[in-house]
Amino acid sequence: MSDNELLVQLVDEQDNPLGTMNKLEAHRLPALHRAVSLLVFNSAGDWLLHRRAAGKYHSACLWTNACCTHPYPGEAHAVAARRRLQEEMGMDAGEELLHLFDFVYRAKVDEMLTEYEYDRVFTLVSDALPQPHPEEVDEWRYISPDALQEEMREHPECFTEWFKMIYQKVQSL
Repeated sequence: MSDNELLVQLVDEQDNPLGTMNKLEAHRLPALHRAVSLLVFNSAGDWLLHRRAAGKYHSACLWTNACCTHPYPGEAHAVAARRRLQEEMGMDAGEELLHLFDFVYRAKVDEMLTEYEYDRVFTLVSDALPQPHPEEVDEWRYISPDALQEEMREHPECFTEWFKMIYQKVQSL
């Protein structure tokens, strides 16, 4: 793991850089830092979800969006989203990313860690089949919007905190 992978870019609520911090420390304090989330849909409009690997240091075994990450210090948001889609799901985003919105959220993910992030959300339409990295992803699926809505209503505990917020924001677009 490179030094960059251990650092997050601290920012203010307008996404202005303020410095860097160790990723785990930023989640323990918590300190506001950059994140990106990528929503992938197939041409039928189904959502690509993955269940986070059991070995993840937080939110393990929960369903979430196609991928998310922290941009390396100095790395552009879209570059980070493309990088992470390849790393997690084995998919190429090409140049097709669309920026949907930015939002700041704070969510406790376990007893010691809190996500406090300035999250830039992108979307991509792709019919490519994921080839996920087993250390990142336990399983994946495409799910129709109606089935996802029903599942999230009946079993919100099965989804990551950030995905629940992103989902609500997408519904209001």
